[in-house]
Amino acid sequence: MADHLIGVLCGGDSPEREISFRSGRAAHAALVRRGHNAHLIELATLDDFVRAVRGIDVAFNCLHGGSGENGTIALSLEVLRIPYIGSGPMASFLAMNKARSRRMFAMHGIRTPAGLAVQAEAADGATIRRRIEEDPALTLPLIVKPINGGSSLNVILCESLHDVELQARNLLKREGSALIETFIPGHEITVGILDDHGEPEALPVIEIRFPTPIFDYDAKYVPGRGEFIVPAPIPVEAAKASQQAALHAHVALGCSGFSRVDLRLGEDGLPYVLEVNVLPGLTSISDLPRASGADGIPYDDLIERMLATAFAGKEEKEPS
Repeated sequence: MADHLIGVLCGGDSPEREISFRSGRAAHAALVRRGHNAHLIELATLDDFVRAVRGIDVAFNCLHGGSGENGTIALSLEVLRIPYIGSGPMASFLAMNKARSRRMFAMHGIRTPAGLAVQAEAADGATIRRRIEEDPALTLPLIVKPINGGSSLNVILCESLHDVELQARNLLKREGSALIETFIPGHEITVGILDDHGEPEALPVIEIRFPTPIFDYDAKYVPGRGEFIVPAPIPVEAAKASQQAALHAHVALGCSGFSRVDLRLGEDGLPYVLEVNVLPGLTSISDLPRASGADGIPYDDLIERMLATAFAGKEEKEPS
């Protein structure tokens, strides 16, 4: 593998590009430390993607969000016959689209908060209010967030139906779709998944504490804003149930190699899956490296194990 030219892809044109740069630079440095022939490919846009990857043997994709994470780049790399790390196109697409992933979770009996997906062409304020009022599981406060998105960007907690209408309409204008879901009081937790000899295993549960009502972008990425505790100080049975729910979600979407699953541990002691991230952050303060470190896997070892997933069989990368 040392003879392969590894292209570390980062940047892109999604709202998560700055985090992508940080992930890519950190992963590239780790690969170089391990003696790999690695080239950092910082993309301003994805328009020059094909030219940028010409000549590389393996793609280490750190393009968070947008086309970099929704399966488009994975599919392009398959067409170009360039091995790449992590999940395949279909799993990536399902994970990025929260409405579709929720349907998959429901099919597999995976617990999620009650939710309502709305599209711009079929939702005005009155329609949104009516659909919420018709579903007894949708109770205030409610979360309004993008269906396609990450890094906790544009996630808003609403205490009134008027606020839900306003925030949903604003999001629909910008992105064309929105997810409205019941807020689950309790603990914000996340569980990393990492292949061990071809089998996915759950890493220690991380609990995230923050000063804001919800886990927003600043709490996630501004040093000192959030407190990340691993292993999470929660009952053993709740930790095991959360790890099992995360594994179940990872497998249900057909993910492979690695992922990070975000959950809420409710006051009822039950885990609720929020989303699966197929290309989680790899910065020095990101959750997957933090969880792997707590499991005795140093950062550089984590990057090596992620690199190895580029050579796993792509035929397994289909939703179950």
